[in-house]
Amino acid sequence: WFILQYMSGFGNEHASEDPRCPGALPEGQNNPQVCPYGLYAEQLSGSAFTCPRHTNKRSWLYRILPSVCHKPFKPLEEGHLTHDWDEIEPDPNQLRWKPFEIPKAPQNKMDFVNGLYTLCGAGEPRGRYGIAIHIFVCNTSMINRCLYNSDGDFLIVPQQGKLLITTEFGKMLVEPNEICVIQQGMRFSVEVFGETRGYILEVYGAHFELPDLGPIGANGLANPRDFLVPVAWYEDRQVPGGYTVISKYQGKLFAAQQDYSPYNVVAWHGNYTPYKYHLEKFMVINAVAFDHADPSIFTVLTAKTTRAGVALADFVIFPPRWGVADRTFRPPYYHRNCMSEFMGLIKGHYEAKEEGFQPGGGSLHSMMTPHGPDADCFEKASKAKLEPERVADGTMAFMFESSLSLAVTKWGLQTSNRLDKNYYKCWEPLKSHFNPKFK
Repeated sequence: WFILQYMSGFGNEHASEDPRCPGALPEGQNNPQVCPYGLYAEQLSGSAFTCPRHTNKRSWLYRILPSVCHKPFKPLEEGHLTHDWDEIEPDPNQLRWKPFEIPKAPQNKMDFVNGLYTLCGAGEPRGRYGIAIHIFVCNTSMINRCLYNSDGDFLIVPQQGKLLITTEFGKMLVEPNEICVIQQGMRFSVEVFGETRGYILEVYGAHFELPDLGPIGANGLANPRDFLVPVAWYEDRQVPGGYTVISKYQGKLFAAQQDYSPYNVVAWHGNYTPYKYHLEKFMVINAVAFDHADPSIFTVLTAKTTRAGVALADFVIFPPRWGVADRTFRPPYYHRNCMSEFMGLIKGHYEAKEEGFQPGGGSLHSMMTPHGPDADCFEKASKAKLEPERVADGTMAFMFESSLSLAVTKWGLQTSNRLDKNYYKCWEPLKSHFNPKFK
């Protein structure tokens, strides 16, 4: 009977109740002595109680049983997550990975939790400051188990295969070229429909928000109304064999057993929710005379630090657009950056590196490590006739950018066996065009 429906708006106060139980939301108060339908009231807080109102995040959930009803958590030796950034020596080189391999079913069944691999990161979840970048590869759905992240928020970028994500707030279908954010503490399960792969940006100690627009004005980039929030859906399902609740806590996984589904929320209200966004909705801003605007104009979401204008993490995309700049080398320029830049490719061919950078792979240009177009791109763009042209049609590349200096894991550098050790060679054919007599 259930058809996927959504409410729209970024950070809005929403209210939703499963239509099977009209009037499940209490009227006029959050925590009545007796809730409608005999439900339990439970608050999920995403910020300190005393945060300023405009940053205060919380939702009230009205559920058949409270989430406290479970057996004790025990360590779960599963998955490949880490925040041990010292397990291998630092590597300042330009790094590029071939597409990460998806295990074949049924020989090697792997669900979303089994298939999480930490690629790089910095900071520390106990200190509530840092980020991690993970890859997920899976081929089977999570059955009678859910995950919640005690450490921070997950921004999930599917690259191959769609995800049907069940949360305590309802269901979301997230396909390639869409993203979703599951915020700290929210329980969710991932159903897949075949071989599935994607990227995750995890932030500790901050939530994602829309970037300030400054002189751009009131409209542009990602518009708040295009973010979608699920509607309430519940199941009153007993699981005598045991339902497994997995917590990612201080960088490690723990599992607890309970005998009922955690998706027993009949109604909820608040502004602390999971949400999704389609990248095609992004309103691109671009240079229309000459030179480049900085790539910050492509920021979809940002997780801020306490330093003005310095992000813990930005999620940036490079969508299809027009290139019209006169007297300008139009591809990305050569660059050394005080930020760390991880790039991934959802589909198509990235303009500055059309050969080696492939969908499902990635690259990391670490703090102050030089990078830019390969030799072939430079030669072509230097001689191109500067007519209006479509850029990146059929392509969606993205960047996770951070002010932190990222360490790569042993899995990323060695165990995955996906590192492209010839990456540096794409710049070797660059030659000097210096002419001291140039006028």
